[in-house]
Amino acid sequence: MREIIKLALRNLKEHRSKTVIIACFLIFGVAIVILGNSFLESVNRGLEKDFRANYTGDIAIGKNPDKGTINDIFGVNSTNVTTEVPLLPAIPDIDKVMEIVNETDGIKSNTKLISAQILVAYGVEMDLSALSDRDDLGFDDLPISMLFAGENSTYWNTFPSVNFIEGTYPAPDTNEIMIDTRVKNAYESLYSRELHVGDIVLCAGATSDTVIREAKVVGIFNPPNENSAMFQIVYCNPAFARSFANLTYASSFSQELPDAIDLSLNTMDEDDLFASFDDDLFAMEDDSSAFLATDSFDFDSILGDTTLRDELNKTDDGAWNYILMKVNNPLQTNAIIAELNQKFKEAGLDVYAMDWKAAAYSYSQSVAGISLIFNILIIILAIVVFIIIMNTMIVSVIERTSEIGTMRAIGAEKKFVRRLFMSETLILTSLSSALGIVLAAIIMAIFNSLNITITNSIAKMILGGGLLRFSPTPAIIITTIVIAIGGSLISNLSPVKSALKITPLKALNHGGD
Repeated sequence: MREIIKLALRNLKEHRSKTVIIACFLIFGVAIVILGNSFLESVNRGLEKDFRANYTGDIAIGKNPDKGTINDIFGVNSTNVTTEVPLLPAIPDIDKVMEIVNETDGIKSNTKLISAQILVAYGVEMDLSALSDRDDLGFDDLPISMLFAGENSTYWNTFPSVNFIEGTYPAPDTNEIMIDTRVKNAYESLYSRELHVGDIVLCAGATSDTVIREAKVVGIFNPPNENSAMFQIVYCNPAFARSFANLTYASSFSQELPDAIDLSLNTMDEDDLFASFDDDLFAMEDDSSAFLATDSFDFDSILGDTTLRDELNKTDDGAWNYILMKVNNPLQTNAIIAELNQKFKEAGLDVYAMDWKAAAYSYSQSVAGISLIFNILIIILAIVVFIIIMNTMIVSVIERTSEIGTMRAIGAEKKFVRRLFMSETLILTSLSSALGIVLAAIIMAIFNSLNITITNSIAKMILGGGLLRFSPTPAIIITTIVIAIGGSLISNLSPVKSALKITPLKALNHGGD
């Protein structure tokens, strides 16, 4: 074997130009693969750490989504064509769900969440003229935010990382809010006025029948991670959030209409209805006391009994969009999710448990899309590199016909020739991969030292955060080396096959030519 290695090194040295060409392709190919995968590793690792610690927890439980929709804690991703903005559904049978959660081992803490989207506005009434008057406004310049409301007794214990600039948490059962500094900056830019703790603002929900509520700003905070991909947030109390999330009794459960419904209005024709109304009205104009007398004409009676409607439109104090949990051992997350889903299925509950990626689908899916595109490009690059290597080695075999024939003539077996070519490929690929790793390490060290960040929220969402870094791992490096060596050996099969077909007679004829 030692003789084969010596001969392989000598051959690589003698065919220096082809060796350098193949080595360059391998060096840059290995470096690009390591750089790309290290960047994606940084994106995925940073996104997972941020969201599991501050927003989704390790496990989330929500209602099974309707057909054509994917739900996460940020809203409904729907492929259904509709004129209405879909809202997250409430968890059905939440008491039964909580019983199962509490009896499941491995869960360290749990809390509940209500999620909606709002626009923070200025004034005593909703005035959106500033939006149409400003052509320079981008999406990042609008005070649009996620509205999160956690269970008062458990949420801040589960997600304690709030960096207050000033103020405090909202008091229970109040219309108080605490806002992200990005919301504050967007508000001040849009309305050209400062926003301070103690100010009153308007909150408008992102629904077809817009809900508008006054709120008092009691806290201003920075995100736990200043480079987070997470969109800007406003925190509030559950009672305040339920109006925006449409978590009413009517949305929590269905109730049949009464059997007896007064349809007397439908039995009257249009002339009778309005003639009777006009006669009474003009009669009352002649007698001011009759006009003010409530007994003479009851306007509310025309709508019938609205008691049921009023009750169903009240917010459901027990309604929540999600249950969020943190586990004792993150490595057991998938096992706990499987156990919970099995229990939910056996209990006939219309809910499911999911990991942080599913709970943050809007963010993790964008990163997954970038990963898919990059992997496709890597595959194309690898195919091109290996084809070039194979063609270069085939040309090398043709040029070495006399050498191979001479070795066969003096007794070298096919096995010896095969080992020789494979040794050359293995040595060349190993050295080139090592140089590729060194090149990638130098580039990553320089890039990471620059601490390059982006501030655009859309770009941060796509890239999983604002801080651009490379995070290589041993698995990435080892996998890249294995793929490089394996691909080179595979691309060497055809040249070796050609080399083994060379006979001493053919070599002598080639030499005579």
